[in-house]
Amino acid sequence: MSVDTPRRIVLLRHAKAEWSDVSDHDRPLADRGRKDAPVAGRWLAGAGVTPELTLCSTAARTRETWKLAVHELPQRPKTVYEERLYEASLGELIALLNETSDDVSDLLVVGHNPGMHALADALAGEADGDLLPRMHRSGFPTAAMAVLTFNGSWKSVEHGVGRLVAYWTPQG
Repeated sequence: MSVDTPRRIVLLRHAKAEWSDVSDHDRPLADRGRKDAPVAGRWLAGAGVTPELTLCSTAARTRETWKLAVHELPQRPKTVYEERLYEASLGELIALLNETSDDVSDLLVVGHNPGMHALADALAGEADGDLLPRMHRSGFPTAAMAVLTFNGSWKSVEHGVGRLVAYWTPQG
């Protein structure tokens, strides 16, 4: 696959989690999260998003979100549970994207805020319509998704390289 291949990055924030007595890493989804995660998967399927690779944080709420969302997709992508996604800074998130093989054209990342919102904002040098202001107003709520496209190698991912082509939240 050429390094000039069009590529797509989907950033999915985990669905709503419970606040419980367990460690932050082990927090499960709340009832609303268990309802929103499959809806996010249906949106992906309906939008024709078919990731070849998913990087998912090892936190319980991200794993549970992905487990519920992926069942709605027509085919299951390879999934890598990546502990570095938990509490990752913007720089660490970009570094993870830079490690992606150029054989992958569509990548989905299941992670946390503030990282997912910061990454979507940093990568979006351009945006379709009012997507960027909508994303900023919403604050990237739980189960929200941003879809960005860019041309080039994953090693070239940096601030402003992408175009925000879709932004979705379960609340509309």
